[in-house]
Amino acid sequence: MLCLEGGRRRFTELRAPLRAITAKVLTQTLRAMERDGLVTRTAYDENPPRVEYELTPLGRTLLTLVDAARAWSRDHLAALLAARAAYEAIQAVPPAGPAARRAAHPERHRARSIQ
Repeated sequence: MLCLEGGRRRFTELRAPLRAITAKVLTQTLRAMERDGLVTRTAYDENPPRVEYELTPLGRTLLTLVDAARAWSRDHLAALLAARAAYEAIQAVPPAGPAARRAAHPERHRARSIQ
């Protein structure tokens, strides 16, 4: 979406900032956005072929939401990462209780034979 914020772009211009995304996935995403009315795709009968994509008025309405999400991330990312680290630290602690202690120290909890 943000790659199209400045106006019409060719497929190769969209690929440049999105290097981690394969051409296939980008094509599928653009087609889905076209299907949903978020972008228009214009193919020119030239050699070599040229295809351009542009946000529709409906697609442009999403830019406000994207900006809001980016602002939220900028303001709250540190707190989010701290909460994630705290959660993962708690998950790394072995559970308490008799069954957990037996599992952690089986040598202490061997079955006693009846005499």
